Amino acid sequence: MESRIIDAVIARFPREVQKGVRSVWESLSPAEKNTLEAFARGIPSQTSLVKMLIKMSSTQLKQAFGDLSRVAIVGPANVGKSTLYNQLVQSRSDHARVSPIPGTTRINQEADAGLFTVVDTPGTDALGEAGEVEKEIAMSAALEADFLIILFDVIQGIKKTEKEIFEELALLGKPFVVVLNKIDLVKTEQAAIQKNVAAHLGLEPEQVIPISARSGIGIDQLLVSVAAAEPRIVSALGRAMPEYRWQLARRSIISAASLSAVIALIPLPVVDFAPLVVNQTIMVLGIARIYDYKINLERARELVVTFGLGFMGRVLFQELSKLGGLPGWLLSAAIAASTTVVMGYAAAQWFGKGEKVSQKSLNRMAREITSHLLDALKNLGKKRPGKEKLRGAVEESLQDIEIIE
Repeated sequence: MESRIIDAVIARFPREVQKGVRSVWESLSPAEKNTLEAFARGIPSQTSLVKMLIKMSSTQLKQAFGDLSRVAIVGPANVGKSTLYNQLVQSRSDHARVSPIPGTTRINQEADAGLFTVVDTPGTDALGEAGEVEKEIAMSAALEADFLIILFDVIQGIKKTEKEIFEELALLGKPFVVVLNKIDLVKTEQAAIQKNVAAHLGLEPEQVIPISARSGIGIDQLLVSVAAAEPRIVSALGRAMPEYRWQLARRSIISAASLSAVIALIPLPVVDFAPLVVNQTIMVLGIARIYDYKINLERARELVVTFGLGFMGRVLFQELSKLGGLPGWLLSAAIAASTTVVMGYAAAQWFGKGEKVSQKSLNRMAREITSHLLDALKNLGKKRPGKEKLRGAVEESLQDIEIIE
């Protein structure tokens, strides 16, 4: 009979991922279930922490169990929406007509980009009766989409009309990214223009993604950003566009590693803590989907156990504890994050190339990444940091390290 305690924990997850969480729970061994139940009994004293873990875990769960998505490219006329659409679409027969004449696209056009649908839309700023019709058509696509790419032109810039378009689209409540096209035309002034556009839209400069839809510059960064903002389409992007799989997998690994570091703040033996195993298992399953590798939950969990990362973590903790001067939370967080990175790398190699990474190589990687994280995180001080601060620091640190594909 399933534990009422676990029922209560699963009920805290978003409805769309509850089934996935329950499947993960059912895949655990009796010993791991007991560990998780023991943790769950402490919920009354750690409610905020549990809520935070559930919220963060939903990103990994959505990636592993997410459904298909529709991505609509929206924005003013003649900013390059159709050109970007053609970059994303798989079949040339589905390409949209491209022309320097504003209003070339007058209806929504969609095509299969693998496991997700991309929708090209008319401009949302055309004037007159025909323009109003085209805007309605574009907005209907935005309403039906799961994700929006809001595209602007670096030459046109952000005037009153563009800002109104942005605000209207943002009010739809859809996840979105803002993209600035034709950046290849202003190479020397890119940073200043990006900053100016962001300021006009009330965003940070890094929230505006510069691309050239014509040449393909920045498309990889766009896809990674879309994946980070809307995890449900990570696996779809990976399957549709194999050349971007490693970048998507790397983003997944960093996200899971930062969550592992946060899990390690909980005062339980980090390498034996069931939520850490669950997090790594879901990460492995998500990476398998990115590489279109058929694997089930049980097999993903077996891989986590087979690589012996729990034992590796214990050995590292014992060795580093002897050095002294390092707070326990720092050791636990660094080791939990590094072993998760190693697990993700090993999974990507296995699913992508059919190559099994040697235990010796995994051990070496774990030590190097742990050392890197310790150096980066010690600046946080001896006092245990807040969860969001720790997660941000881990992600920032891992962005600086090369994980060889």
